[in-house]
Amino acid sequence: MAEAAAAGPEETAAVAAAAEEERRPEEQGGDESDSGSSADGEDEEKENEAEIQRLEEQLSINAFDYNCHLDLIKLLRQEGELVKLRRARQKMSELFPLTEEIWLDWLKDEIRMASENTDREKVYELFERAVKDYICPEIWLEYAQYSIGGIGQEGGIEKVRSIFERALTAVGLHVTKGAAIWEAYREFENAILETVQPAAGSIPSPEQQQTLCAQLEKIHTLFRRQLGIPLLDMEVTYAEYEEWSEDPVLEVVIKNYKKALQQMEKCKPYEEALLVAETPKLAEYQAYIDFEMKAGDPARIQLIYERALAENCLVPDLWARYNQYLDRQLKVKELVLSAHDRAVRNCPWTVGLWNRYLLAMERHKVDHQIVSENFEKALNAGFIQATDYVEIWQAYLDYLRRRVDFTQDSSKELEELRSAFARAVEYLKQEVEERFSESGDPSCSIMQNWARIEARLCNNMQKARELWDNIMTKGNAKYANMWLEYYNLERAHGDTQHCRKALHRAVQCTSDYPEHVCEVLLTLERIEGTLEDWDAAVQKTENRLARVNEQRVKAAEKEAAFAKQEEEKAEQRKQARAEKKASKKAKKMKPGDKRKVEDDEEGDWGQEEEVQPNKRYKGDGDSALAEEEAEDMEVETGLFGRSTPVRPNASSKQKEKAAASRKEAPRVLHDSSKDNVTVFVSNLLYSMADPEVKLKELFESCGEVVEIRPIFSNRGTFRGYCYVEFMDEKSALQALGLDRRIVEGRPMFVSPCVDKNRNPDFKMFRYSTALEKHKLFISGLPFSCTKEELEEVCKAHGNVKDIRLVTNRAGKPKGLAYVEYENEAQASQAVLKMDGMTIKENIIKVAISNPPLRKLPDKPEAGRGLQSMVPRQMYGARGKGRTQLAMVPRALQRQSNLVTKTENGMVQNSPATSSESTEEPKKMSNADFARLLLEK
Repeated sequence: MAEAAAAGPEETAAVAAAAEEERRPEEQGGDESDSGSSADGEDEEKENEAEIQRLEEQLSINAFDYNCHLDLIKLLRQEGELVKLRRARQKMSELFPLTEEIWLDWLKDEIRMASENTDREKVYELFERAVKDYICPEIWLEYAQYSIGGIGQEGGIEKVRSIFERALTAVGLHVTKGAAIWEAYREFENAILETVQPAAGSIPSPEQQQTLCAQLEKIHTLFRRQLGIPLLDMEVTYAEYEEWSEDPVLEVVIKNYKKALQQMEKCKPYEEALLVAETPKLAEYQAYIDFEMKAGDPARIQLIYERALAENCLVPDLWARYNQYLDRQLKVKELVLSAHDRAVRNCPWTVGLWNRYLLAMERHKVDHQIVSENFEKALNAGFIQATDYVEIWQAYLDYLRRRVDFTQDSSKELEELRSAFARAVEYLKQEVEERFSESGDPSCSIMQNWARIEARLCNNMQKARELWDNIMTKGNAKYANMWLEYYNLERAHGDTQHCRKALHRAVQCTSDYPEHVCEVLLTLERIEGTLEDWDAAVQKTENRLARVNEQRVKAAEKEAAFAKQEEEKAEQRKQARAEKKASKKAKKMKPGDKRKVEDDEEGDWGQEEEVQPNKRYKGDGDSALAEEEAEDMEVETGLFGRSTPVRPNASSKQKEKAAASRKEAPRVLHDSSKDNVTVFVSNLLYSMADPEVKLKELFESCGEVVEIRPIFSNRGTFRGYCYVEFMDEKSALQALGLDRRIVEGRPMFVSPCVDKNRNPDFKMFRYSTALEKHKLFISGLPFSCTKEELEEVCKAHGNVKDIRLVTNRAGKPKGLAYVEYENEAQASQAVLKMDGMTIKENIIKVAISNPPLRKLPDKPEAGRGLQSMVPRQMYGARGKGRTQLAMVPRALQRQSNLVTKTENGMVQNSPATSSESTEEPKKMSNADFARLLLEK
C-alpha cells in the first residue's frame, strides 16, 4: 500500500495503460460473443439501477436501516458510481460507526482517486475519522504507510513519526497485532538511517556524525520500548535487536524484557482462548477484562475493552461497562466523550447509553447547543418501549434544571426548562402514545417533577396546583398515594385551607386505600382544625367508610355467588360425563349379558346391576371379554371407532397376548439412586408398538443404553411414558438434547429424572421467560405456516439465528412463534416492519419477547370456612391412582367423610373415617349396598 501511495502520476498512468493492453486481446477475441453479453450486461445494469433506486427510497423512509446501507454501498461500488458511493458512505458514517472492512474499502478507493496534494489532505481527514470509530491495528498501519508517501512534502518526516507515535499509543499494546506497528516504525527509521549514512570511504563531518548518532539512538529506543511490552514473538524481536546492535544489550533492557516475557505468559491463556473461541467470544473477553482490571494498567484495560467492542459493537452492556470505567477511572474528556458517542451510534435503541452520554457531556461542560442536538438525536433513535422515552426526557429535564439559577425570579434557562417540560408532556401524549398506544408515564412522573420545581424552587404554588389538577384528571384520582403526594406538597409549600380541600376530595375519590386518606384527614383536623372542622371530617370519613364497606360486602357476595355458580357448573359437567360413560357402557353390553362392576379411572359408578362377580358368561365369553378390552383401549388411545365395536383380528390377538404377558409381568420400581444416569421420556403415542425397540434405536446415539423401562397400565397397555437408563451421566445429559424430537407424529418430551415428591418446586423449561430484546414473539400465524416460510419473511430484516414454532402436546401448531435475531437493532427493525403484516390472509402481531409472569395459585387464608381447614389427602405425583379408589358409593363416602368440630375450633376427620380409609373395602353386591343405605 505504501508503494502504491508513493507512486507518482506517471507510474499510475503506466499501470493503467498496461491494464488496458491486457484487456484489448480479450476484447478483440471476443467480438462474436460481445453482442449477447452486452445485452445481458444492459439488463443487469438496469436491474441494479432499479435496486439502487429502491434502496435509496427505503433509506429516505428509515435512515437507520443498517443492512440497507450496506447493500446500497455494495451496488454502487459494483456499478462504479463514485460520486453516489462517496455520498452513501458519508451518510452511513454519520449514523453508524463503520467496521474495519468498510473503512478499508473506502480508504483504498479514495487513495486510488487521490492525485494532488489537496486530495491527499482529504484522505488524511478520512483516516482521522476512521481511527476514531474503532481501535483497529490494520487501519492505523494503513494510515502510517500512506503517510510515508507524503514524506517529500514540508515536514513530511515529522508527520509520519507523529502518526506512528499515535498508532503506538492506540494499538502498540495489542498482544497479537501490536508488533506489526512497531516493526513498520523501525523499518521507516532504518530507511531514514540509510539516507544519513556517509558514503563509503568518506569521513563524516561532525554534523553528519551527530545526525547519524541521533538516528541510531531513535532505533535503539524503539527496540527498547518494544521489548518492555508483552507482545507475541518477543523472542524474535530480542534476537533481532542483539543482531542489529553493535553494543551488548543493557542490563535494564534485559530486565524489562524478562518482566514483559513473564507478563506475556500470563496473558497467553486468554489470547489462546480468544483464538479458539467462536464469535462473539463475550465470555472470553470478559475473563480477559477481569484479568486486566486486577492488574490495574489503564492503557491495557482500555485496549482490551476496545478489542472486545470491535467484535461485539452491538452489545449495549459491554459499552455501558466500558463507559462506566472511563467515567470513574480515566476521566479524560476526549476518551470519555468519544466512547459515549460511539456507544450511542452503535446501539441507538438503548436509552441507558443516551442517559450516560448526557451526563458525561454535562460533567465535561460540553456546550449546551451540542447537548441539545444529541438529545434530539436520542428522540429519533427509535426506542422499543414507551418508558424509554420517559427516561430520556427525565434525564434531559434534570440537565436543564441544573442549569437554572433559581435565585433569580426569571431567566432564559428557567423559561427553557418550562418550555421543555411542556414539550415533554405533549410529546408523550402525541408521539409516544400514537406509536405504543400508551404514554409510558401513567403516574405522570414528569408533571409531578414539574409541579415540585414550581412549588419548591420557583415559589409558584398556583402553577403547581394547576399541574396536580391535570394529573388527577388523567385517571390518578382513585389512588391514595397520588393524593398524599399532593397533600405533602401543599403541606410543605401551601396553606392549611388547600390541604383540607385536597384531603376532602381524596376521601371522596380514593378507591384503593380510603382508610389511609381518612386517617390523614383526621390527623390534620386534630392538630389544626376547629370543632366544626373535626365534626365535618368525622362525618365525612364515617359516611365514606360505610359506603366502602357496603361495596366490599357486595363485591364479596358477588364473588361468592360466582364461585358457587362455577362449582355447580363443574358438578353438572361431572355428572354429565358420568351419565355419558354409563350410557356408553350400557350400549356396549349385549342383551342378557352379565358383567362385573369395575371402578373406572375417576372412581364413578356405572349402572348398578345385580351380578355374580366371580361367575363368567358362558358361550361366547372369550370374544366378549376381548371386545371389552379393545373398547377400553379405545377410550384411552382413540385407536378404534367410537360407535361400533371392533372384532379382534390376528394382529389384535398378538397385541392381546403381549398385553397379557405384560400384565402378568412383575412390576419393577424405579431406583432413585440412578436418577443421575436416567431420563424420563413422556408424551409418546399409547399405540406405539415395541417402545423398547423404537426408543433404543433413538437413544443409542447419545451413549450406551443400559435399560428402557416402558410403563404399562393394569391391562398391559402402554401409558405413553418410560424411563431410559444410561451407562454414564454424560450420556443422560446428552439425551436431554432430544427433547421435542418428533416421534411418530408427536413431540417427545425428555426431562431429567427427578422425584417431584422430594423436589416439588422442580421445573424444567428450556426457554427464557424474561425480556429478550433480540427475540420477537409473533402471534396470529396461519397454522399451515412452516418454519422455512417464516424464516424467508424474517431474514429480510436481519440475520435470523433461530425460529421456534409453538405447538401443543400433539405437535400441532398454535399459530405462535419466537424468532431470534443476532442483536437488538435487527429485532427492533423487524418489529417496525412486520407488525401488522399479512401472511396467507392472516394479520400477524409482532412484539419484543417479554412473556408475562406465570400467576401462582393463591394460598388459602386461615378462617375461610371449613374447606380450607380440612387436611389435604396426599397422592402421588400423577394424582389418585386406581389402587387408591375406595369401592364405596358416593353417598356413603359423604357420610363417612363428615367432619367434626373440636373444642378449640380445629376440624378433624372422625376416627371411623381414618380407620376405614386404611382398611381394604369388603366386596358386596348391590343388594348389600341397598340394605346399608336403608339402615342409614
